[in-house]
Amino acid sequence: MIKTLFTILFACLCIVVSAQSKNERAVAAAVENLRKAMVDADSAMLWQLSSPQLSYGHSSGHIDDRLQFVQKIASGKSDFVSINLTEQTITVSGKTAIVRHKLDAVTNDNGKPGEVHLLVLLVWQKHGRNWVLLARQAVKNQ
Repeated sequence: MIKTLFTILFACLCIVVSAQSKNERAVAAAVENLRKAMVDADSAMLWQLSSPQLSYGHSSGHIDDRLQFVQKIASGKSDFVSINLTEQTITVSGKTAIVRHKLDAVTNDNGKPGEVHLLVLLVWQKHGRNWVLLARQAVKNQ
């Protein structure tokens, strides 16, 4: 009886751990899709990956909504030539995920070449099968 109970509990634990890892992988894929969409200025993908309630905070303190975020990337006002993400951590709690990473990017905002080095916090929310970006806040990485 004890062996059976232990086996059932172990199986349940494996299922929970596996489900969490699956969600973490799905969030990581969403982050990668966001990175690529920002570099490619893919407004359709940016729209798909972001929540209608998006709050997108810049390191300057300025906050964009979803429409402003997508328009700035699509128009080239905020142009990412390349984005490199490092030291990423993902924490999933139910239908919410918190992602932190370092972002180093080459930019060409309004035709002006530059670089940014940021620490970023992303909040993702699961909608059906998809993870969408609900909030983002960046600070300058010294």
